[in-house]
Amino acid sequence: MSPPLMLTDHQALMLMRWLSPGYPVGAFAYSHGLEQAIAEENVRDRATLEDWLRDTLEHGAGRNDALLLVAAYRDPDDTARTDAAARAFAASRERVIETERQGAAFARTEAIVLGGPDAPLSYPVAIGAAAARHVLPLRPTCALYLQAFAANLVTAAQRLMPLGQTEGQRLQSALAPPCARIAEETEHGTLDDLSSTTFMGDIASMRHETLQPRIFAT
Repeated sequence: MSPPLMLTDHQALMLMRWLSPGYPVGAFAYSHGLEQAIAEENVRDRATLEDWLRDTLEHGAGRNDALLLVAAYRDPDDTARTDAAARAFAASRERVIETERQGAAFARTEAIVLGGPDAPLSYPVAIGAAAARHVLPLRPTCALYLQAFAANLVTAAQRLMPLGQTEGQRLQSALAPPCARIAEETEHGTLDDLSSTTFMGDIASMRHETLQPRIFAT
């Protein structure tokens, strides 16, 4: 059965529930190395934060997560290779912890709520496999995943630097077009397309392991 091209009301509500800040994956606990970047003043205002997040989406974990989600969606019954790739492409121990814990929490919750496997998959792989099982359209699933990823980092930044609620919403609005475009560009991608050139972000996530004091787990 081919997946639908557009979201039904029920599918939209399901995705909104999965990707809501209130969904119990503990997303609020992770900054993806952003806390370290702010501590080192590589990110210090709205402009540098936007640059950091755009690079993360375009050239780092954002695009890679989209590709991993797509791969899991294409083969939801055999996610071992995709999950192994997700863990291999996590640039630091903290990045592995972040994706493992969020993915495990997502799978555990959905197994209780809707049934299905409670497999300890990395987060984008768990979302992609679940979306395929529920026959959700791939591109909007991927776009909304990326939007939630970006929104969580904006929220983290608001706890770490002077960034008001309105400015945060302006920033999320500015990041929406890249999220939609990356979802379209990766819709037919494969694991062979995985890559990353966000070296400062990777180094920040490594240095964050010893940052004291700190608010976030990553």
